[in-house]
Amino acid sequence: MHLVPLIDEGLGNSAYLLDVGDGRALAVDAPRDLRVMRAAVERRGLKVAWAADTHLHADFLSGAVQLAATDRAQILASAAGARAFEHRGLADGDEVDLGGLTLRAIATPGHTDEHLSFLLLDGASPVGVFTGGSLIVGSAARTDLLGDDRAVELAHAQYASLRRLTELPDSTQVWPTHGAGSFCSAPPGTARTSTIGAEKSGNPLLSAPDADTFAERLLASLGSYPAYFRWLAEVNRQGPAVLDNQPQLPPLTTEQVKRMLADGATVVDVRPVADVAAGHIPGAVAIPLRAQFATWLGWIVGRDAPIIVVRNRDQDPADVLWPALNIGVEHIAGELTGGMDAWTGQVTTTQLVTPDRVDAQVLDIRQDNEYTAGHLPTATHIELGDLPTSAAAPDGPTVVMCGHGERAMTAATLLERAGHHDLGVLVGGPADWAAATGNTLRKGR
Repeated sequence: MHLVPLIDEGLGNSAYLLDVGDGRALAVDAPRDLRVMRAAVERRGLKVAWAADTHLHADFLSGAVQLAATDRAQILASAAGARAFEHRGLADGDEVDLGGLTLRAIATPGHTDEHLSFLLLDGASPVGVFTGGSLIVGSAARTDLLGDDRAVELAHAQYASLRRLTELPDSTQVWPTHGAGSFCSAPPGTARTSTIGAEKSGNPLLSAPDADTFAERLLASLGSYPAYFRWLAEVNRQGPAVLDNQPQLPPLTTEQVKRMLADGATVVDVRPVADVAAGHIPGAVAIPLRAQFATWLGWIVGRDAPIIVVRNRDQDPADVLWPALNIGVEHIAGELTGGMDAWTGQVTTTQLVTPDRVDAQVLDIRQDNEYTAGHLPTATHIELGDLPTSAAAPDGPTVVMCGHGERAMTAATLLERAGHHDLGVLVGGPADWAAATGNTLRKGR
């Protein structure tokens, strides 16, 4: 056997492709964006025979239904999940023959009610365990996605699940889905795999003396999460639509774009920060194309209004469409043909500010944990995800900042849409400001 981890740095997740040694493979927590997995399958000459989901994901759409439709893979998932499509429903202790290897389901509720971990056995010997959103490296996945009113109850369930997993032999490999960068967890490091023994000795949550202490520590470590997490699990339960063809960005003329904007469409400008600053369509939301593009697209842009994309010629449309489809954003109407060079209407510009030229009030839109780690002493703080509904954004000339400038440009365009003027975007982060000015960052709130 051979295990291939497939990491999505943007969403902070790992899927896995297990080559069982006879030409068949098991896919674990495969996303709807199957490009990386299909490349790995092709390189190794495999056929995906099973697609296992550890839980009803809230942060991405599962690729299991797609693999069943296109590769005739058998879907393995919790029977308690009540999925509305054909699958093999598993309960605690159920086993699946992988052609010599065995996959055993272990009920590990906590992140979700129906969560399963999958223990891989070679004969009677545990090899590794796919822990999904249960035990992760140095931590455990969050338990508040089913509502704040259930967070403590599910944290207690998570405690029991982790204790159960630690009864496995110390040498058992731990293969989580969530890791660094995932809003489903808050791991302290960047490692994505581990062993039971390493977690027993180094995971601070496992040193909690009881379930109450565990719940208190886990819940205290959690920050905010994207709005789309609230509905994506149900889409996964119903089953994401199967995609028949390679998605395309239909071309739209300037006149078509203007008519659609008048009818309520949203322009999403995916170009780099400097290009957006030099000129963008008034009302456009800038979300620079990078690994975290999908997270902010799902968090910031509404669920229903048609989306019009503005991109540069050297930006691959597939890198816009697949991440969007991966989080259930299906309402992309097309793209402005020719990009900004073809636009004939008004243009808005945004000033870029270097760290040594910050001479206006500052709005810091990073996450809470980033802000408290070190911020400009006079900065106002509003998380980017809260900005569309916040009434606390400062008036008057404002420099918007994040860690590098990408999120700050998103925030600046959101503020422009809300009628704010005299906005600048800091090119750099707090450390750059401290180095340029010789001033000290403030920690805490």
